[in-house]
Amino acid sequence: MIQDYIDAGRIVNTHGVRGEVKIEVWLDSPRMLASFPRLFIGGCERKLLSSRVHQKFLIAALEGIEDLNAAMTLKGKTVRIFRADAVLPPGSFFLQDLLGAAVRTEDGSPVGTLTDILERPASDIYVVTDAAGGEHLIPAVPAFILDSDPVAGVITVRLIGGM
Repeated sequence: MIQDYIDAGRIVNTHGVRGEVKIEVWLDSPRMLASFPRLFIGGCERKLLSSRVHQKFLIAALEGIEDLNAAMTLKGKTVRIFRADAVLPPGSFFLQDLLGAAVRTEDGSPVGTLTDILERPASDIYVVTDAAGGEHLIPAVPAFILDSDPVAGVITVRLIGGM
């Protein structure tokens, strides 16, 4: 449910010899991650000194990381952002906020709990695990997802046969 820190990406490699890192971005875009003044990596706050977008990655220079050896220590680590630093449009939320939400049909019948979100080109797919451990795959499109309330921790869905 709603947490203070949002998983925003992962450091996949170093870039150059001056300590820059290459970040695989899990937000809407690398530019969105670049808009944050600070990042949290391995429990430490790092000021974002400079950054640039390269394909779908963010190349970043971080405070205290000044050479290749220092950058190598960050490889594979998750990059987090502080929720209070994020400014989202009204009605928007982070997908991470939905994980663990109760999923119910429009008549209130329980379906299960949202346990994963698969990001696919056509649309995201919600993986819902029911009480018996079975999985239901629900496309995250308006025809099936009627309402998502991360604050209440409830997603209302319309199911069809086979879901």
